[in-house]
Amino acid sequence: MFDIFWRFTAERHRVYERRVAGEPGPWTDDAILRQFKFCNVYRAADRVSQGLIKEVIYVDDATAAEDLAFQIVLFRTFSNINTWRSLVHHLGRKPVIDDLCGNRLEEALNAVRAENSRLYTGAFILCATDAYGRGIKHLNHVELFRDMFVIQNLQKQILEASSLKDVYDALHRFPLMGDFMSYQVAIDLNYSELTDFSENDFTQPGPGALRGIKKVFESTGEYSPSDVVHWMVDRQEEEFAARDLTFNGLFGRPLQAIDVQNLFCETDKYCREALPDLKSARTRIKAKFAPSPEPLDAFFPPKWAIVAPTLEAIAS
Repeated sequence: MFDIFWRFTAERHRVYERRVAGEPGPWTDDAILRQFKFCNVYRAADRVSQGLIKEVIYVDDATAAEDLAFQIVLFRTFSNINTWRSLVHHLGRKPVIDDLCGNRLEEALNAVRAENSRLYTGAFILCATDAYGRGIKHLNHVELFRDMFVIQNLQKQILEASSLKDVYDALHRFPLMGDFMSYQVAIDLNYSELTDFSENDFTQPGPGALRGIKKVFESTGEYSPSDVVHWMVDRQEEEFAARDLTFNGLFGRPLQAIDVQNLFCETDKYCREALPDLKSARTRIKAKFAPSPEPLDAFFPPKWAIVAPTLEAIAS
């Protein structure tokens, strides 16, 4: 499993590089990668994160910092690019905190739901408690947003945070914001210019990552799951080199803690097919791979100074 982790990472990322460069498929000889859907090695390269970065964060519309913080939290709550685009259409602009003071956001969400009942992603499970007494999931989230940005001024706490852990803690104290969701939103906020912390400063492995860690290691001793993630981050160059694997990172950017914790989850999925006899709480991969007709975007936070090269440069 430990060996598979690194080989899967290198091959899955080669698929991404070839697709970004415009090379026609199939992009790998790996039968499992060709048949089933796996997230990109780098979280920021996945389509939903790309939608967030391009259509919410780095849009030339002079959004106030406070409103941008709200927009990022709102987008990740639904994690559905079509929901975001429909909201913008119904409001005539990006949502702002003032939309929470009346019923504008709620009315817009109701309209979007009437047009398309699927407001949320199916990629991960959100806390489903009726924390604010509204009875309907998206209305509870509207009340959450009001609590966050109108009543408790979360935007100020985000802007004044001194670490990624501070951002996580500020989010985590709210109802409906579990460990996993708070960490995901903290990473999203850190894509923007609102904060600028290393993605290796803090990590919070989710349920899938915990399953992967248990498969990759017979024992982690006194290491916590977070310690394991950071240990893998620190060893990446040695492990790729030990297997003679070419891995240039995200056009030069090495794996970060958020990427490694995601990779534990993806490796867990991969091994349901690669090692079916390995004891596991889950035995199959649900999503089959079907290439999207839309070209892959490769736009990352400008502060990372990443430029995607051409196919010729990747091949060389």
